[in-house]
Amino acid sequence: MHYIVTGATGFVGKHLVPELLKNNEEVTVLVRDAEKIPSEWSDKVHVIETDLHHLKEVKEEQIEDPYDRCFIHMAWEGTAGQLRTDERIQLNNITGVHDAVELAARLKCKRFVYAGSIMEYEAMKALVSDGFEPGLGMIYSTAKLAGDFMARAWCKKFGLDYVCVIISNIYGPGEKSERFLNTLIRRMMRNESVDLTHGNQLYDFIYITDAVHGIYMAADKGKPYNSYYLGNPQPRRLKEFINKAKEVLQSTSDLKFGAVPYSGVALTWKEFDATKLQGIGFKPEIPFEQGILKCKKWIMQEEIEL
Repeated sequence: MHYIVTGATGFVGKHLVPELLKNNEEVTVLVRDAEKIPSEWSDKVHVIETDLHHLKEVKEEQIEDPYDRCFIHMAWEGTAGQLRTDERIQLNNITGVHDAVELAARLKCKRFVYAGSIMEYEAMKALVSDGFEPGLGMIYSTAKLAGDFMARAWCKKFGLDYVCVIISNIYGPGEKSERFLNTLIRRMMRNESVDLTHGNQLYDFIYITDAVHGIYMAADKGKPYNSYYLGNPQPRRLKEFINKAKEVLQSTSDLKFGAVPYSGVALTWKEFDATKLQGIGFKPEIPFEQGILKCKKWIMQEEIEL
């Protein structure tokens, strides 16, 4: 199979491409800056320099091969911090999804894989919850949901098989964003006080190498027009994850549960159901505790190098 990947130089993409290469797949990456491609796989992939705003300019003849093709759309701007609340960025992402599906059709791909988010489920629950007053972070959630639904329709229009991988919280070495666990680990390593919600909401975290293996399995074996939650067999309360991280890191941070009002939509066990992905052979290999230690080691090495 020939995999065409957007967002290949992002946190997840940098791990997904080696996973595809490890399985002897042909890979073409669509990246904004070819200089950001890791040297260890730069000579093993085909490279097209472009971005979300210029996918329409990619020509069919830029990719020549005899293989079946699968398009994996990982590119998405504004996945963390205040950028999640920027409506222009998030609306542009939806346009980018359309252009990616259209490009996949022009490249005669058989399948389109969309990187969805567990926050789509929060958006769906919020829509039917009378009296719920959404925060600006819901802009990102609704954009991801809109991208998912629209991509399904566009894939149907162009005759592409559609598969969605629902991402909860991927973590691991190489993460530099403001996403929750990465920020928490770094603050705990500095033994800082941390303001938190009550922590009773269900949560899940999946280590990066397990996550990209799951994405590959869904892309390779997933049924058309199905969504595959990418996570562990059993979610836990967020407070349990946080306390375990503190224990593993041997941190003295003061964890102030309840200091931050919880304004989200509580998800249930159903949204965290990973049995569909397990049904095609997926099984996580890295326990949370081990993953936290791997993150600590990488962060310490990063600080030494700086």
